[in-house]
Amino acid sequence: MKIGVLVVAYNAERTICSVLDRIQDPVRAELAEVLVLDDHSSDRTVDKALAYHDDHPDFPLTVRRQLRNLGYGGNQKSGYRYAADHGWDVVVMVHGDGQYPPEMVADMVAPIVDGDADAVFGSRMTTLASARRGGMPLYKLTGNRVLTLVQNELSGLELTEWHSGYRAYRVAALADLPIQANSDGFDFDTEIILQLHGADRRIVEIPIPTHYGDEDCHVNGMAYARDIMMHTLRFRLGARGFGQGQLGDVGTIYEHKVDGTSSHGRILAMMEGRSPCRVLDVGCGPGWLSGQLKARGHDVTGVDLVEHPDVADRTDLFVRADLEEPIPASVGGGYDVIITADVLEHVRDPERLLRGLLERLKPEGVVLASVPNISHWYSRGRVALGLFNYDQRGILDRTHLRFFTRRSFLKLASRCGLESRATRHTGLPFDAVGLQSGRWYGRILRRIDAFLVSVWPAMFSYQLVYELSPRSGLTAVESP
Repeated sequence: MKIGVLVVAYNAERTICSVLDRIQDPVRAELAEVLVLDDHSSDRTVDKALAYHDDHPDFPLTVRRQLRNLGYGGNQKSGYRYAADHGWDVVVMVHGDGQYPPEMVADMVAPIVDGDADAVFGSRMTTLASARRGGMPLYKLTGNRVLTLVQNELSGLELTEWHSGYRAYRVAALADLPIQANSDGFDFDTEIILQLHGADRRIVEIPIPTHYGDEDCHVNGMAYARDIMMHTLRFRLGARGFGQGQLGDVGTIYEHKVDGTSSHGRILAMMEGRSPCRVLDVGCGPGWLSGQLKARGHDVTGVDLVEHPDVADRTDLFVRADLEEPIPASVGGGYDVIITADVLEHVRDPERLLRGLLERLKPEGVVLASVPNISHWYSRGRVALGLFNYDQRGILDRTHLRFFTRRSFLKLASRCGLESRATRHTGLPFDAVGLQSGRWYGRILRRIDAFLVSVWPAMFSYQLVYELSPRSGLTAVESP
């Protein structure tokens, strides 16, 4: 493999030569290049590095100076672009201030060369005693440990340290990450960890000695802690469907809503007590809801654009159809119940779809429909703050084409000849963000949310669930 060392440097004239000296001779022979990337220092870092190059002509050293200060993260981005452009397979980042041991370059690259890792982090926190012996101040050790524990809990990782700057990466793994959109500050390293984790890349830690000398610290500790926690929280929410997915991505598969207070749970409750009947599940996805209804003895036909794995086993009949087009004849008719669970908001003309479905409904049949409530405080607040944007999931799902309030949805139903027989509401999707009811704080938050939904549903209902039936005297609805 073509292995390169990236030395990120800023005002490191006192240490840069010793850092280069500490890259040991056996390793030097294996390196394709060592790049000193100076982030527009105000001292003589570049002059010192160039002089070292002149004194060691056999050392594969390249020295570059940024035209302006790019910041810690910005300097790394430039270095990783250089690595990719020059065909490096592995890049090891060493700091020009000597805080991390250049003697361990071979140890850092070994798991990548052996095919066991895509990223290797040097950890000073495998044993807290060694960190203290290396001169790490107690307040930094405590802060490092607390932040790492919280970040592990939020992300699902089990790292001993999130805050080491000693890193080795497989260059191809970096190329798959959107790192150019990352911060230019010190929080860049945290974003890299989260992106690697989100991409299911293999991360390995190795213990490294701690060294705290008289080097200048350029990190604002409070601002750094705030930024890295915000990134980790964004990842946690992104992995649950909130946000746009730059940090944390849930993918495209429609998830199973197992909570009894979800839209699926409300619809199942509305089906309680019904004798086995014919059900049309429109936009059934993988068939989670269909499968539960089938298990209760109902005859279920599922319709969706994509035939997901095992959906045929969860339905009695599956019909592949584009809901933007007229319902195909193969769906049949005479259904006792038609379910549109979280589907009307995904089509351009929900009224046309609903009218077409009603042609398949028995005169005494019902429609069970759930739609997101755009007047929920979350979406209202986003608009009020000028932060309107789409999420991966939820009310502002990026695949939603239409939005509904209670009033607008009931007007739509009325135009189709339907009237509401029963209404249910769902609260916030606590299960989606990992706040299960088994935890005490989860129970408290759910109770508060349920109370708010009951007193002001227009503001606090996350989704609206209706049982609709043809208005009295109407036996059919004609398509326009």
